[in-house]
Amino acid sequence: MSDALLSVQDFSVVYDVSPPVEAVKGVSLQLRRGEILGLAGESGCGKTTLAYGIQRLLKPPAVITSGEVLFHDASGEDIDVNSLDPEEMRRFRWDKVSMVFQGAMNALNPVVQIGRQLDDVFQVHRPEMSRRQRIAEVKELLEIVKVGEQRIRSYPHELSGGMRQRVMIAMALALRPQLMVMDEPTTALDVLVQREILKQISQLRHEFGFSVIFITHDLPLLLEISDRIAIMKDGEIVELDTAAHIWTNPRDEYTKTLLASFPRLTGERGVVVR
Repeated sequence: MSDALLSVQDFSVVYDVSPPVEAVKGVSLQLRRGEILGLAGESGCGKTTLAYGIQRLLKPPAVITSGEVLFHDASGEDIDVNSLDPEEMRRFRWDKVSMVFQGAMNALNPVVQIGRQLDDVFQVHRPEMSRRQRIAEVKELLEIVKVGEQRIRSYPHELSGGMRQRVMIAMALALRPQLMVMDEPTTALDVLVQREILKQISQLRHEFGFSVIFITHDLPLLLEISDRIAIMKDGEIVELDTAAHIWTNPRDEYTKTLLASFPRLTGERGVVVR
């Protein structure tokens, strides 16, 4: 596929406990440039393990037992992620692929101002930048995600949940990566703030051209924002199709069950059996 950004082939992860747990089983997929790929499934199905695994963020007892992960860089180079040494992997993360973690309050340092935390990204990955350049970039990022540069000296606890999540998006966007992985970034937010965050993600995707892997158990949400959706069950992708086809013509019984599990605004009332 000429427009592929990421190719994952026969990827498997096992948790080396007693007995061993096969968390991801021979998953293969491709992510296209500029698309939002939704990754859906119930808790424990392996979607977060898959996302962490392709970035080599897993820790013991998780072990990658098979698979190839190729990143097709905009420069034309194909990067074999599994072959990168620790220093190469450090440069690869945030520069090529960034991550928005679930629960911004846990991901941000509570005793460091958010401007300083954003500045750290540039100090580590862009050491040639001057302090003035870094501050200008931090202020621009805070404006882009609609937090506002006046919050540059705020601590995480001084921000609302939605603003903290916007700071995490700003951090992920800082080095203009080609891929942003989002692990349930709106789970702890109320519905209105969720919609604002999702709208902004779509706008930023169009503006900067990055691809998104969006992980959630909320299938209706993915139907709204995704170009394609991969449905995971027991460590395997059981269906991968466009959001429109998933909604109108799901093929797998598990996908149909997921869709049927969400209440509808119209239709007859169900009968409660007591």
